[in-house]
Amino acid sequence: MTIKAVIFDIGNVLIEWQPERFYDAQIGEDRRRAMFAEADLHGMNELVDQGHPFTETIYAHAEKHPEWRDEIRMWHDRWLDLATPVIDHSVRLMRALQARGIPVFSLTNFGIESYDYAAQHFPFLREFDRDFISGHMKVTKPDARIYQMVEEGAGLSGPELLFTDDRPDNIFAASERGWHTHQFTGPEGWAKRLVGEGLLPEEDAR
Repeated sequence: MTIKAVIFDIGNVLIEWQPERFYDAQIGEDRRRAMFAEADLHGMNELVDQGHPFTETIYAHAEKHPEWRDEIRMWHDRWLDLATPVIDHSVRLMRALQARGIPVFSLTNFGIESYDYAAQHFPFLREFDRDFISGHMKVTKPDARIYQMVEEGAGLSGPELLFTDDRPDNIFAASERGWHTHQFTGPEGWAKRLVGEGLLPEEDAR
């Protein structure tokens, strides 16, 4: 079946998302490891991705761990320093697909307010043909429901979709629904896959 739309994850596909790297630079690796083990910042962020309020959720979590209060608040107060830099080659691929008339969707675990905030600084986040943002959908990858919601929202079935994501669990869940998938490890490999699928010529994939 012909691929009719291409779906991009955002974190580590279009924008680097490495909170550990940020905290290592701010407080050192040993303290970062201790904080993440004690305070479960990724669990906190999962709530934001499910649609819980951005500021309230992070600040409340900080109050639960007063020994790490200032550091946890950085997740909110310095959020753009966590979500950077843009992966420019991936953005070019997104736009090249659209220039050839191929719809491009996002499918991302992202909070409501944090996505709006990011889009102010990264305008390409408003360029997708369809947005599928977990905070609005109230469900996160790799839950099977989010992939079903994409199919229903787009009016497309699994074999009509090509999806890239950096996380193998998210890729596996999509492939279980019959989606074409590509585990993202860098834009060069993704570009090669798009060329191989006949979606882009090599000169447009650079």
